Amino acid sequence: MKQQKNCIGTMDSSGFVEIADVVPDVILEIRYYSTFNFIGDRIDGYLKPTAFLTKEAAAALKRASDKFVKQGYRLKIYDAYRPQMAVDHFVRWAKDIEDQRMKKVFYPKVSKDKLFDLGFIAEHSGHSRGSTVDMTLFDMARGCDVDMGGPFDYFGNISHFENADLTDEQRANRCLLRDVMTYAGFSPYEKEWWHFTLADEPYPDTYFAFPVE
Repeated sequence: MKQQKNCIGTMDSSGFVEIADVVPDVILEIRYYSTFNFIGDRIDGYLKPTAFLTKEAAAALKRASDKFVKQGYRLKIYDAYRPQMAVDHFVRWAKDIEDQRMKKVFYPKVSKDKLFDLGFIAEHSGHSRGSTVDMTLFDMARGCDVDMGGPFDYFGNISHFENADLTDEQRANRCLLRDVMTYAGFSPYEKEWWHFTLADEPYPDTYFAFPVE
């Protein structure tokens, strides 16, 4: 059942599934459950190292996964559904200018007081609508992540899909990820090579708040 429009803080998780239940080949590396993220702490609302998506987005991700597996890759998920309390955590952190523990890793060339103006942090996230996923590819033959030319959640131009500093191999890897995800029904985000949203997301105006557990 669709949620009411313009709804924020909804706790109804009935339209969601755990990704691993639908896509058994997936690898989960939930960065916001760990401390290896741009804040340096476990993020509010991530109570278990698992990931959820709407049923529709999970089914589309399964189509993408099946295609990748045939080519020798597995999907690695960094984040998917993100509860509003996690977004609120991001906002509080961004306003605390003194806390720059992870600057050298995730935003070395960006002043923290510019994160809102540059669009890296916002009070609401499409992830909270439940049909957005952050991901990369794992090469099964080589036993390592595919080289995408830049790390997940890096605040800078290298994260842009069309960055000019990429090697031919890195550009080809990004194109492979994007091509299969768009085939499966997802739309890419130009400023983050890892970020994809189901084009026909079922809850385009609803922001959910139930925790990841």
